[in-house]
Amino acid sequence: MSGWVWTAILLTISNAFMTLAWYGHLKFPAKALWLVVLASWGIAFFEYWFVIPANRIGYASGLNLAQLKIMQEVITLLVFAAFMVLVMGERLKWNHAAAFLCMIAAVAFVFLDKLRPV
Repeated sequence: MSGWVWTAILLTISNAFMTLAWYGHLKFPAKALWLVVLASWGIAFFEYWFVIPANRIGYASGLNLAQLKIMQEVITLLVFAAFMVLVMGERLKWNHAAAFLCMIAAVAFVFLDKLRPV
């Protein structure tokens, strides 16, 4: 598999951990804040074991920083959308889709130089 594919896979795993750390505690509003902060830190610790190698692999494979960041943001949105629907039970709306299309456009713009030399 290419470095780009490994980067995307590792970023997806890291974002799953981070989304759970940032938003999972909302399912437990009665729990003490200090407890959910500690739990979130514990979950976020594992996120770093995936995001750091993802960025190193991606950069070594020829992705620049802007491309890594845009890739990470789009993956974040995908993971967050799945979390929002599957875990939190919320619905996706038309404006969510419109915002996602804007992010896809951002990906196209930032990767344009990889498709065609400038």
